[in-house]
This record gives sequence, structure tokens and C-alpha cells, in this order.
Amino acid sequence: MKISVDIEKVQFPPISEVREWLAGRVFSAERPLVDLCQAVPDYAPAPELVEHLRGRLGEADTARYSVDEGLPEVRAAVADWYGRRYGTTLRPGEICLTVGASQAFWLAITVLCQKGDEVIVPAPAYFDHPMALQALGIVPSWIPFREESGGIPTVAEIEARITPRTRAVLLVTPNNPTGAVISPRQLDDMLDLVRRHDLALILDETYNAFLPDGAPPHRLFAAADWQGHFIHLASFGKTFSLTGYRAGALVAGEPLIRHALKVQDTQVVCQPRITQHAIAFGCTHLDGWVGERAAMMRRRHDRFRDSFDQPGNRFERVASGGFFAWVRHPWPELTGRAAARRLLDEAGVICLPGEAFGPGLEPFLRLAFGNLPEAGIPAAIDRFLALSRS
Repeated sequence: MKISVDIEKVQFPPISEVREWLAGRVFSAERPLVDLCQAVPDYAPAPELVEHLRGRLGEADTARYSVDEGLPEVRAAVADWYGRRYGTTLRPGEICLTVGASQAFWLAITVLCQKGDEVIVPAPAYFDHPMALQALGIVPSWIPFREESGGIPTVAEIEARITPRTRAVLLVTPNNPTGAVISPRQLDDMLDLVRRHDLALILDETYNAFLPDGAPPHRLFAAADWQGHFIHLASFGKTFSLTGYRAGALVAGEPLIRHALKVQDTQVVCQPRITQHAIAFGCTHLDGWVGERAAMMRRRHDRFRDSFDQPGNRFERVASGGFFAWVRHPWPELTGRAAARRLLDEAGVICLPGEAFGPGLEPFLRLAFGNLPEAGIPAAIDRFLALSRS
């Protein structure tokens, strides 16, 4: 049996690869594994959300399909949530509930692109995005990483990559893996750019509940013609601590959503109803709870930054925010993968290698510090300091 040439080119899932390195290893209670690999909130969903779902589990409808795009009342609750966050209420028909933000990306790309087309991707990029493009035979057109910008491209850098095969510009804010945030003004300029070239701006905002304190949301939904050029990818999994529920959404103009339902129906049919009930409850009742968790994550970031940036630490924090820190490791002779393995072998820390996020990124590592309780951050960083002295 032959395997598709396109799928052969796709890297193995980086988190799965790193977790394979743990096979046969034993960690003691005195020196447990420090897991900075996959970004997963370490706290449970809100108790009132859990109680709400418990009451829905015995209902016959909860075990049934919904309409492909999601229950109307759930999409209405999501639209209202967007109205509070962005100041512009969406129409429910502009929302399709998906099995995580990754599936939302697949829907958007499948509608926009065909094999051989190009999507502009700044490095470093969330690895699932170029993996999906390559699996579909679509070419990631990479913008090289600039440390001084935290990986946020300029309009000029994006425009220089546009060719007749370009279909979209893909951005992530707050960024995964760097944590950098694209300002509303920058996003306005990028929307103007794609409008001029009749392209799509795809914006993954998985971590939009974890913006830096005081940072305003963007204004893209307020543009009169946003539906013609802007596609938004959402993940309520991080927002409401529901990562295993696979709680995503695709937000776009109604014509694109209608075409996306052709793919939705052949992939998953619909987002599970129990996940939809969780999203609706969260969007309606948990603004305060989400705000408290966002403030907690900002405290974690500040403590991580202050502890990490101390004399003697040869690991250099290049950028950070949200759940992540993007770090230059101190071994120029090693790839990111070899550096990550050394961290595991000598310090009992797992993280992701830079090259998982794009070409030319071997000097870097991604640390998901958002996994750690605030009180555990100094002890985790002590391991980097000990390795720096060895």
C-alpha cells in the first residue's frame, strides 16, 4: 500500500513525538517531570458549568446530532459573547461550531484553496497550520522570523510574498509559540492589504481571552465589508478550560460558512451537543470567571518573566505572553530537537523544539509556562539555571 506523497512530507505531530521520549522513564515525587510541552490549562472548568452539563447528560437530545453548524441558540449565545468582547454582534449564520480551532482551519482552507495554492505563513507558526496545508498539497509561503518583532510580520513583508497563487494570509494572535500580540492598528493595515489583493485574512485567536492587561481587542468585525476578506478561528477550549471537549468555531461571511458546511458534513457532521451546551453556558454566564483566569495567567507570565530573566540563565527569553515563552537555547551546536532532549535527560523538563514551528528555527524552544501553577514556576526555572551552570 502506497502512502500519499503529500502526507509523507508532513512532520509527525511534535507533541506526540516529544511524549514518545518519555517511554520507560521514571520520575520521583521529589523531582517530578516539569511539563512545558502542550498548552493545557491546569485548572478545571467552572463548577457551575460542570453542574449544568451534569443536568443535560440524561436528556435524549444531548446524545443526538445537531444541525451541522450548531444549535441556533448556541450560536446566538456565541454571537452575543462576540458582541461583548469586540463591540460588534455577529449574525448566528456567520458562525459554524467546530471540533476545535484546528478543524475550523481545515474548513476555511478547504473552501479557499486547491492543491498548489499558497498561504502566507509567518515563522514561527503554530505547527498544525503548516501540517494541514502540506497534507492538502497547499504551499506554506514562509516569512522568516525576526526576533525584534516576536515573529509579527510587517505589511511590507506580507506583500512581498504575494504571488498569483496566494489565497490567504494566516496570522495567530496572541501568537503560538511566541506569545506576541498583533495590535489593532496592525490588523487594520493587514485587512486593508488583503482587501487590495482580493485575498483572505485568516486570524487564529485561540488565546484571545488571555491578552495582556489593558490590551484592546481588534476592530476587524467593525469593518463594513469584513465578511468578504476576514476569517476568524476560535477555541473556547482554552477560554473555558474545555480542551478535551474540542470546542472551536469558524466565524466568516455566510457564503463561506455555507460552503464550509459541505466539508463539515463529510468530516464530523456537527460539534457534539454536550460541547455546544458547555459553550453556550460559558458564553452566557462565565465572563467573570474567564476574567479571573486571564488575570491569573498574566500573573503567571509576569512571575515567569521575572524569574527567567535573571543573571546566569543562559536560556534567552526572546518573546513571551499568553501561555508561552519563545526561548533561545544556549547550545549553538545543537538543533532545537537535540536541545529539548538534553533538557529532558539532564533537567527532567519537556518542551517543544523550535524547528517544529517552521524552517530555520533550530536555535529555539517553546515553553508552555501556562501549564504551571504560579507557585511552581521558580522551581521549574531553577532547572534551567542549574543546566546553565553545568
